[in-house]
Amino acid sequence: MNPDLVHSLNSLKVLSVDMISYAKSGNPGIALDAAPIVFDLFTNHMRIKPDDPKWPNRDRFVASAGHASALLYAMMFMAGYDISIDDLVDYRKIGSKTPAYPEYGKTPGIEATTGPCGQGFATAVGMALAGKYTSSLIEEEDPKQHLLNYYVYCLVSDGDMMEGITDEAASLAGNLNLSNLIVLYDSNHTTADGPLELASRESVIQKFIHMGWEVDYVAEGNEIKEIDKAIDRAKFNRKPTLIEIQTTIGKGSQHEGKNLIHATPLTKEDLAFVRKNLNIQTNTLEITENAVKYVRQSIANRVNSYYQEWQNQFNNALNSTKSENLKNILTFIKEGEAKIPFSSSVFKIPGDYNEELRESNSKMLNILSDRSKFFIGGSADLGSLCHTSLYKETEMSRKNRTGKNMCFGLRENAMGAIMNGMALCGFRPYGSTFLTYSDYMKSSIRMSAMMNLPVTYIFSYDSASIGEDGPTVAPIEQLTMLRAIPNLTVLRPADINEVIGCWDYIINNKKPTAIVLSRDEAHILEGTSAEGTKKGAYIVKKEETKLDAVVVSTGLDFTTAYLASTTLKDKGYDIRVVSMPSVEIFLSQDAEYQESIIPENTKVITIEAGSTSMWYQFASKKCAIGIDEFSYSGDSEDVLKKLKFDYDTILNRIETLIGKKETETIVEVEESLEELQEPNTDPSPVTENPTT
Repeated sequence: MNPDLVHSLNSLKVLSVDMISYAKSGNPGIALDAAPIVFDLFTNHMRIKPDDPKWPNRDRFVASAGHASALLYAMMFMAGYDISIDDLVDYRKIGSKTPAYPEYGKTPGIEATTGPCGQGFATAVGMALAGKYTSSLIEEEDPKQHLLNYYVYCLVSDGDMMEGITDEAASLAGNLNLSNLIVLYDSNHTTADGPLELASRESVIQKFIHMGWEVDYVAEGNEIKEIDKAIDRAKFNRKPTLIEIQTTIGKGSQHEGKNLIHATPLTKEDLAFVRKNLNIQTNTLEITENAVKYVRQSIANRVNSYYQEWQNQFNNALNSTKSENLKNILTFIKEGEAKIPFSSSVFKIPGDYNEELRESNSKMLNILSDRSKFFIGGSADLGSLCHTSLYKETEMSRKNRTGKNMCFGLRENAMGAIMNGMALCGFRPYGSTFLTYSDYMKSSIRMSAMMNLPVTYIFSYDSASIGEDGPTVAPIEQLTMLRAIPNLTVLRPADINEVIGCWDYIINNKKPTAIVLSRDEAHILEGTSAEGTKKGAYIVKKEETKLDAVVVSTGLDFTTAYLASTTLKDKGYDIRVVSMPSVEIFLSQDAEYQESIIPENTKVITIEAGSTSMWYQFASKKCAIGIDEFSYSGDSEDVLKKLKFDYDTILNRIETLIGKKETETIVEVEESLEELQEPNTDPSPVTENPTT
């Protein structure tokens, strides 16, 4: 091989393991064995412009094998991204550009946050899907324009291949013929605990063939020429491509081939051994100018002229097109995000309006779909039950790239990660399933929140009121789980006014959200508003004279709270009724607003059909009414009675809880009077007449 290439590649290996040893933490095994893969890809194949890392037609690289982060950062430094040697020295330190695993938004050129095995793979599928969809939109308007034709490359490990999310996403990618997706499989047959065969003996190649992929094989991972040829072949395939590259973990170290080197930094002796084997004579965390120059010059020679030609072609198309549709598409590509006009103020809902909340939500989805080609989504095979289909649109398929109804299949976790990939390409994606199945996609939702991506999760069947479906479908702890995820906004509207307010918040904030909807019919309630919804919580029904209690509720349970307050009013109780469609938004308001809604030193009762654990940040002691057990299979009314969450039980519970407050006050008055009065045997008038 070219001696300059060899020196540059070996320098990459040494720099990577130096970073890990200096940080006293990391994964040197993959840094040594996958270096030829990453080096060849960046140096000889990827169309990238390190000084313009957001170039719309750049090739994307996703390290699903996120434990190869030191290798990736060192490679990106050598390629010319805004990463310095000092940044490599700061590997795994707080606030550095080089965190333990790649993090979107922290390091220039990092396309996605990765770490959990398989997440990067599924996210790469979403990126490839977004690329195919957008390029197809362009070709529909002007078949001569080929302005978006990037590849998505993804590095995966044995660990990625064992996670279920990988199979979920790979199956969908094969079904859609995402030929712009090329996956490089670092197949070292070693996991943290030992040989891969202890846990898996499957043929990955055969599995991917049956899922509709093209496959290739490189027998020796150190043969950079063979890797190079395999990537070249993949670019001509009409299906997604998996290239399995046989490697040896920790290649060139004293512990090569052993699982010990997976996550154990090299010792000084082993570092010296590697340096000697690779003929690298630099000091720790140093690299020669020639090693860096070779990579940067190779990239510049391949890309610079193409980059300039693309810019000219794109600007000419944007400025000259007479098609408004094409102009909108090109503007989206240039700006890198979908901008959708939406305001709740234009909606006027009749006071007698009632319908299922999932149907109210469906109307909003279809309005938004009409306003942007990049508002796109689907369901985990539950579109007909979650009511999330776009009525005017077709299904996306290998023959219909511009269909806006995504058929994710029963693949909840992959659905979430694929939406993340689409959002990373500027889309506003949504995906739907039953609330209880949010458990399947927790990791993907968590990644949405970490990357702060505008992904919308739509969950229906939100209550034990779906009694006939039984405990496996009826959610209990899921709302609490979702609300516990940092940076995720959870919305549970009570009627159509609040559904509209939820979507006003979603569209006008670039944040991950989950909207939770009932399948039951909801009557519009006097006092609900979209504007109040955007505050997270607001007063729907105010007390008239004295404030006996504040009742806080969400979703369809709010109707129960509202009706109960009316009944109790006739009994002399003066109750403030608060709707809290979003705990997170309410807690983000200033203290003055929060106090105006839920005053301190007031009896607060909360009502929600789910776990009560998180409600005690608002509810008074023992005043959170909810469900803290699994549901039952049976008639809806019977199930709610069994769970003590039917209307009559809740009504009596509220009355009892407010009554306890009055009783406690009476006892305190009695005790105070007894301290002031001389003891006497005559019954106290306070005891006989509590109103005195």
